[in-house]
Amino acid sequence: MLSRYAKPASRVASAPVPRLGGPTFAWKDRALRLLWTVTWAALAAWTPAPFHPFRRRLLVLFGADIHPTAIVRGSARIWWPGNLRMGAHASLGPGAICYNVAPVTIEDFAIVSQRAHLCSAGHDIDDPEFPLTVRPIRISRDAWVAAEAFVGPGVTVGRGAVLGARGVTFRDLDVWTVYAGNPARALRRRAYSSSG
Repeated sequence: MLSRYAKPASRVASAPVPRLGGPTFAWKDRALRLLWTVTWAALAAWTPAPFHPFRRRLLVLFGADIHPTAIVRGSARIWWPGNLRMGAHASLGPGAICYNVAPVTIEDFAIVSQRAHLCSAGHDIDDPEFPLTVRPIRISRDAWVAAEAFVGPGVTVGRGAVLGARGVTFRDLDVWTVYAGNPARALRRRAYSSSG
């Protein structure tokens, strides 16, 4: 189920040519995603905040690996649950977009705030066929991706790092460092350090 698109390789082999109107994904994959999208919309997207356990169970049913204390808001948009891993007390905020064609990991105590965008896929702009490319994203323990920030394919947000509101990064962020801007630039070290 979509696993062939979840490789850390930079290019998806034998994908159709989207530039010529062909689908990027096989029919079976599109059908599974449609089932997921309809299920989330019907059963979870409208649910109030206290329904975290129900939303977690629904995500796990579709293949997600989510710790029992993780929080996923109903208005979050997850492309495919089977490519999502969330640790203890990790949080995916309201309206967050998790475009996880490749695996996305949100480690313990990491926060992805409202309307932030985790984008694990793109296209090879130097190839005339414009093929899909995928690279995993890791939001490390104690990190914070603030409101409306964008994290691009292949990025690791280091432990305790902060990507400020509306910041954009296509590069790894150093541990315990605060970043802001587009492109994101290091502003200072973060004073807080976790006891764990």
